[in-house]
Amino acid sequence: MAPAVGPAELGGPGGWNRIHFIVDDIEAEVARLRAEGVSFRNEILTGPGGKQILAEDPSGNVVELFQPAASRA
Repeated sequence: MAPAVGPAELGGPGGWNRIHFIVDDIEAEVARLRAEGVSFRNEILTGPGGKQILAEDPSGNVVELFQPAASRA
């Protein structure tokens, strides 16, 4: 029988399940949360869809902050 793993570990480094918050200024939110003692799994990543970073809550649940890319309208 395979060992039990939590849903967050099934998808690899970021996991599959997470709570997701959309923010207007990811750099400011990360600075604010770091000042409060929040630890992050990675640095801010930037891609064509926007910027993201992963943190963990005190219970080990993954929390994603996401800032969508600027609209090109």
